[in-house]
Amino acid sequence: MIVVAGEALIDLVPSSQPPSGDGPLPALLPRRGGGPYNTALALGRLGSPAAFCSRVSTDTFGEELLRGLRADGVDISLVQRGTEPTTLAVADISPDGSAGYGFYADGTADRLFTLPAELPAATRAVSFGTCSLVLEPGASAYESLMRRSAEQGIFTALDPNIRAGLIADADAYRARFRSWLPHVTLLKLSEEDAEWLAGPQGVAAAVKDWLAAGPAAVVLTRGGDGLSVLTPGGTEITVPGERIEVADTIGAGDTVNAALLHRLDAHGALSPGALAALSPDAWRDILGFAARAAAVTCSRPGAQPPYATELVGPE
Repeated sequence: MIVVAGEALIDLVPSSQPPSGDGPLPALLPRRGGGPYNTALALGRLGSPAAFCSRVSTDTFGEELLRGLRADGVDISLVQRGTEPTTLAVADISPDGSAGYGFYADGTADRLFTLPAELPAATRAVSFGTCSLVLEPGASAYESLMRRSAEQGIFTALDPNIRAGLIADADAYRARFRSWLPHVTLLKLSEEDAEWLAGPQGVAAAVKDWLAAGPAAVVLTRGGDGLSVLTPGGTEITVPGERIEVADTIGAGDTVNAALLHRLDAHGALSPGALAALSPDAWRDILGFAARAAAVTCSRPGAQPPYATELVGPE
């Protein structure tokens, strides 16, 4: 089982329809979201046994978030509940389809996540990332879960998925990020996030330092230009992106997270040692699968990751 730990929220996405009435503002359509939530949903759709570990509101939005997980076969036994409201993220879609977000997260349910007593015995990997590692007090609980999982020998994946507007002290967050790396097996991040985290050091030098700190591999995503993997031994492999007409990029990185974990599992590589031993051909297959999955998500509005039947290519 792959456990995904982190926030679930509601994205408010601008409608493609012209504004009605006298106002210039488009209608905002609620969509299920949150990086970890999308990753869990994508794993379920790909057919991986997956569980979601979070704290979700008992309000109408929270019920809809859980309904979506159940519909795609994701285990919700690790979900904590609270009467506080669901976090809202207002999406701003640029002409090229990229999305920016404004968050309404004060006093919301997911911020009050507490460390679970234990994960299921079948847990083989845990995935972390996004707002859940920023917003306290829940961030410290997720960090404790990451450290405990690594100490137990469980494969850990991290996608920082930087939301700079939520980070009050950038330098403090960068230091905290570096403190996680000894407990991370696979670090995946976008090129933009890598640049933000690297700062004046530059991405190339920073990636070398990050690999030396612990991860067995770093995967960098470059949007339509594809994905690269770098390893401590000096391996660097790049695959191109899939050319499609982009509706928007919401959930694309989360789909990549799920696709990487799903395909790594197919290669028997959900352990630090097995990840380090992957061949270049295996990495090309894994990265290519992730690129295809992300392209499907980008081809339709909102975070709608693909089902296994929608992806072509060798299994």
